[in-house]
Formats: sequence, C-alpha cells, structure tokens
Amino acid sequence: KPSEIGVSHEKLRQIGYTSDMFGKPLTSDDQICELKVQDVIIPLKCGEYFVRVANFIDELLTKVYGLAPYYNIRRVEELVGHIVVGLAPHTSVGILGRIIGFTNLNVCYAHPIWHSAKRRDCDGDEDALMLALDTLINFSREYLPSQIGGIMDAPLLLIPVVNTAEVQRQAHDFDVASAYPLEFYERTWGRAEPKQLSGIIDLVGYRLGTEAQFEGFNFTTPVSNINHGNAESAYKRLKTMVDKLNSQLELAEKIGAVNARKVALKVLTKHFIRDIAGNMRAFSTQSVRCKSCNKRYRRIPLRGVCTHCGGQLTLTVYRGGIEKYFEAAQNLVEKYKLPQYYAQRILLVKEEITSLFDGKKPRQISLTDFS
Repeated sequence: KPSEIGVSHEKLRQIGYTSDMFGKPLTSDDQICELKVQDVIIPLKCGEYFVRVANFIDELLTKVYGLAPYYNIRRVEELVGHIVVGLAPHTSVGILGRIIGFTNLNVCYAHPIWHSAKRRDCDGDEDALMLALDTLINFSREYLPSQIGGIMDAPLLLIPVVNTAEVQRQAHDFDVASAYPLEFYERTWGRAEPKQLSGIIDLVGYRLGTEAQFEGFNFTTPVSNINHGNAESAYKRLKTMVDKLNSQLELAEKIGAVNARKVALKVLTKHFIRDIAGNMRAFSTQSVRCKSCNKRYRRIPLRGVCTHCGGQLTLTVYRGGIEKYFEAAQNLVEKYKLPQYYAQRILLVKEEITSLFDGKKPRQISLTDFS
C-alpha cells in the first residue's frame, strides 16, 4: 500500500503504478499494489544515508569534474524513482533496482526474483545497496586488493534487466497462488513429499516464458501493515555464530516437522568440520606479512625481517581462527548424541591442534654441543 511505504498514490502513478494488484485504477493510498520486479523499498536509515551520498556525488561532479549536479536532493522523499545497485555478500555482480518507498524496519523489501538475481536467496544475511552514480564514479579495479578473494563484494559487472529464467532455481519454486486447493490439505494428512504436491500449486517455474513470470503474483495471507513485522533480522541481532546456531537449533526443536538432530548433523558436517580442517590447512601453508608496509611473503625471508622496509613480520592465520568453532562442534556431538565417528574425528583434530601449538618446543642445539 502507498500508505505503508511513505509515498502518495499520486507519486506512484507518476512512476508507473497506475493500477492496484486487482487491476483497478490507483486512486487511494490504501490500495494494494504489486511490486514490480526491480523496484525496492529501502530502510529509512538507508534513505537518510543516501541523501548524504547524493550530496557528496553532486559536490564531486561540480568541484572535481566541472559538471552540473545530478541528484539535487535535500529530503529522503526525493529519492523515489532513483536507481540503485544491489549487491549480495561474496558476489561480484550488481543488480539495478529503483527506489519506490521506505520502511522503518531494517530490511530491504524487494521482489523475490530481484533478490534471487543477486544470489541472496531471501535469507536473513546482510545485503548492500548503492546509489548507481556512486557505483559508476567511485569504483575502480585499482582499488581492489590483489590477494585471493579481493574481487569479492565488488560490482565488477552490472545487470540492468533481470530475467526470471536466469535466476536461481529456488526462486522458480516460489509459491504465487492466491489459495491452495482442497487436495493439498487432504494429502498433507498422508505426509506427502512437497515434490508430489508441486504440480497442484501455482509456482513461478510454471510461468517461465510468459508475461506471468513477472507479474500477477498472489498471496494467501493478507497483513494489515508490512511494517508490523520484526524490526531487524535475528541473524543481524545475534552477534556471534554460536548464538545464531543455538537460536536455529532452539527453533528446530520447537517445530514438529523438523528433526533437530539432522539439523545439528548437517551443520557439523557441512560447516564446522570443513571450516576447522580448512583453517588448519591454511595455517600450515600460510604466508607472512610485514606489520609496517603490509608486504606479503610466501616464505619467511632469511633475514627474518621485511626485505622492503625492515619491519617485523607476522602471521596471516592464527590459532583462534582454527579453534573458533571447535567447542561448538563438540557440544553438538554431545547434546544431540551424534554418531561416534564424529566424536572421534573431532578428538583427532583436537590432538592435532594440541601437537601443533602446545607440543614440546624443539630445543635449539649448536654444533659445538657435539664436540
């Protein structure tokens, strides 16, 4: 509804929202509109920040490039209609979007297809938005670190138009029905697999190649106001990974359809054990860097100091990075009575860590000791 995003229906009509989701002319702030694929509703705090960024860009254009200002924005409401770039963590491709409104919640309301195009999967993790002109003017490959991973979280490419057929498969399983048929409820009593019922539910995947893949999405549960939900994602509110894990497992234990033991086993095998083993491997093959000039060396120089500036050298991978999930992994095995194999595997890893860091240090012996 226009009233939910702080924008009048007249303004929405100016940017293309001429009718509501039922096809009736948009004449009221309380009519429900269907969000267009590349339109976004941003947090009010984000809008306030964008106003400052826009002013900086305009000053940059006039004082550095000798051009006319572009944004000329003083209030948050004036951002409506401007283009932004969405970028998910650990990716290198930005997706163009358009601001159409604001929310008091710390969330970015956007079309599921748009989120999927960013490879965000609509989960509770962090996300990023940038004013388009800021991205185009103030980005260069010259700013990126040279080490592995340096090109991540940078808009190396921009996708101007989202194609529903090219987004992640999960988005094609998105349910866009206005109601479920009676058969759906009857078959749930028999604990039917979701795949067996997908054929009787209206999914995005069945609309590919038609205009319906972009619009005409329905919902089964109306809400009085989209701003009455959680103000902030629990993923962001909980500070440590262990806190997030405990919260996830606590929720799994409350849901009858979820096997908390299987969740714990999957977290252990897919994340913790791989993370611990990977960090141990990284420790044994790590490079060193200079504390002063940050120059990196694949091997420690014979001089024992930086050959560039003479500064002290330090490690790039530390013990804490290896052990950060070790205790949590042990707790999972004990609490959920996971197979003994995993308990033994964790024990072997612990012994390896102990021998690596707490073992007896070799005694330096001089050749004269043998004379």
